[in-house]
Amino acid sequence: MKNTERVKAEAHTDAYAGQVVWSPSKSIWFLGHLCAAVLVAPFVFSVSALSVFVVLTGITLCFGHSLGMHRLLIHRSYECPKWMEYLFVYLGTLVGMAGPIGMMKQHDLRDWAQRQSRCHDYLLHGSSMMKDGWWQLNCDLKLENGPHFSIEEQVLSDGFYRFIEKTWMWQQLVVAIPLYLAGGLSWLVWGVSVRIVVSVGGHWLIGYFAHNSGERTWRVDGAAVQGHNIRLAGLLSMGEAWHNNHHAYPGSAMLGLYTDEPDPGWWVLNALHNLGIVKNIRLPKQLPLRTELVTEATDLDDRVERVPEDCEIAKFIRRDS
Repeated sequence: MKNTERVKAEAHTDAYAGQVVWSPSKSIWFLGHLCAAVLVAPFVFSVSALSVFVVLTGITLCFGHSLGMHRLLIHRSYECPKWMEYLFVYLGTLVGMAGPIGMMKQHDLRDWAQRQSRCHDYLLHGSSMMKDGWWQLNCDLKLENGPHFSIEEQVLSDGFYRFIEKTWMWQQLVVAIPLYLAGGLSWLVWGVSVRIVVSVGGHWLIGYFAHNSGERTWRVDGAAVQGHNIRLAGLLSMGEAWHNNHHAYPGSAMLGLYTDEPDPGWWVLNALHNLGIVKNIRLPKQLPLRTELVTEATDLDDRVERVPEDCEIAKFIRRDS
């Protein structure tokens, strides 16, 4: 099931009218880790703790959030063995944003709303940075007439997904206990709290800029907000910052579509494909034609597309759109 099919809208469904309300669990979760990161982490710093932070952040963001939650579970832009799907999605849960079903609902609501003619400021990052940061990291939006969700049965009936959805916050213990036993408070705070704050806070910050300013190659006609490519964050975000590309081709497993757009998530995915572990990767060429997609850039023919190493398609971006 494509993510667009999960959102069920009716004639009265509205992406605009709604109220932002404080979410106690969401707020306490983030602010608690923020306090640990600010008040404890600097005083227990060590090179080994920093290394733990860098390694775990890279693994959970790349394999977990980008490849597991986003490109696989949400968009189904490639296929892999079930054990790998479970592993990647579990690593995505450890990022600290939500469980798998919660992530699907958060993403799909925002994706649907941004394609409407207008939507609430919460959903399009339309407020000031300070206000939007408070909203996104501490609050939820309650739409007056929001859409219904129809999550595919293969996810809803999956015992593994149901379990980690209910216990996603507690799953940090799987990392926290070994870190504390191996490196004490230093490894615990840097490997859990600092990692969560940087990952969750960084996800919001990139999302804020990606919907307000940056490079743009395509425009989606009729959409309330456009995505932008944030070049400075392309590498650190594991390719997720190529957001204009993603708005144009949401089902593509490749986010950095040109050789000057680093996409670590794609590098890993392509390597797994070349090893025969991953298959049926979807690129823009294989996606349905979008009549509402308009090319804004004038230099596409001069740019070098990133072609999969074992793919015979010389040009994979749809130019007929």
